[in-house]
Amino acid sequence: MNRSLAVALVLLLGLPTTARADEAPPPTMADVLEASTPADWRRPAPEDTLYLELATGRVVIELAAAFAPKHVAQIRALANAKYYDGLAIVRVQENYVVQWGDPDAADAEKRRSTGDQPRTLAAEFARPIEGAPAFARLADGDVYAPEVGHSQGFPVARDPKQGTTWLAHCYGMLGAGRDDAADSGGGTELYVVIGHAPRHLDRNVTLVGRVLTGMEHLSTLPRGSAAMGFHEKAEQRVPIRAIRLANEVPAAERSALEVFRTDTAAFQRLVESRRNRREPWFLDPTGRIDLCNVPVPVRAAKD
Repeated sequence: MNRSLAVALVLLLGLPTTARADEAPPPTMADVLEASTPADWRRPAPEDTLYLELATGRVVIELAAAFAPKHVAQIRALANAKYYDGLAIVRVQENYVVQWGDPDAADAEKRRSTGDQPRTLAAEFARPIEGAPAFARLADGDVYAPEVGHSQGFPVARDPKQGTTWLAHCYGMLGAGRDDAADSGGGTELYVVIGHAPRHLDRNVTLVGRVLTGMEHLSTLPRGSAAMGFHEKAEQRVPIRAIRLANEVPAAERSALEVFRTDTAAFQRLVESRRNRREPWFLDPTGRIDLCNVPVPVRAAKD
C-alpha cells in the first residue's frame, strides 16, 4: 500500500498515526490553521448572528436555524422587538449553565409582554436526517448516540435507524429553557453551557445555537448562591444591556468573524491533529477524541 493511501485510511478510520524518525511529524492544529485557505473559512450570516451585550463586553452567538427553525424565528423576533433589553442573568451554576430571562416570568401581572409572539413553542429536540445539513461524521464513536459529528459548525448526533439528528450539549451551546412540559419553552429564557458537556440533556431541551466568541464574559460570572445557581437577591443579577441580531446593527459596529468550516478536508486534518497530539509535551497520544473536545476555530475576519 502506498503512503498516500495509508494516510487517507488513517484519517478516514480515525486510527492513531505514527511517524518514522526520518519523516516530518504530523501537523498540529496550528499547522492546519496556518495552511488553511480562505475557502476553509466562512462568515456567519448576519441574520443568524446574535449579539449579547453585557457591561463587560459582547458575546457573539450563531443561531442554528436548520435545527430549531421555529425557536430561532422566535428569538429573532424577540430580539428585534427589544424584548431581552434590560432583563437579567438570573442563574449561574458552577460547571453547568448561565441562564438569562425575565426575573418576573412567573408572575403573569409583572412579566414582560412578548407582544405578538407566543410565549411557548412546541419542542424542537430533534429533526429528520432527510434534508439536514451536510454531516461530517466523527469516527471515534459516542456514548450518547449511534453517530456524532458536525453540521454547519455545530456538534450534532444522529440515529440513522430512527432517521433523526439533533444538536449536542457541548461547551458554549445555547439552549431554550423550559419547565417540565416539553412545550413550555420558547426562547424567552436562554442558557449557555459553561461546564462539562451535559450530554444527558440531549433531546430533552431545544438547542438553538452556540457561542462563537465572548465565553469569558459568561464563564467568569459570579455563581448564584441559591439552589441550581439562581441569584437570591435582585442586586446579584447581571443586567443585559441589549440583545441584537447582527443585521440590525450598523456594519461598522458588527463583530467581523470567520468560522472554520466543518465540511472540508482541512477540518478532517484538524480533527486528526487533536485526536493524536504530537506536540513535544504530549508523551502518549490517545488516538481518540470526544465530540465536545473537537474545536471549531473562530477568528477575526480577514479582508
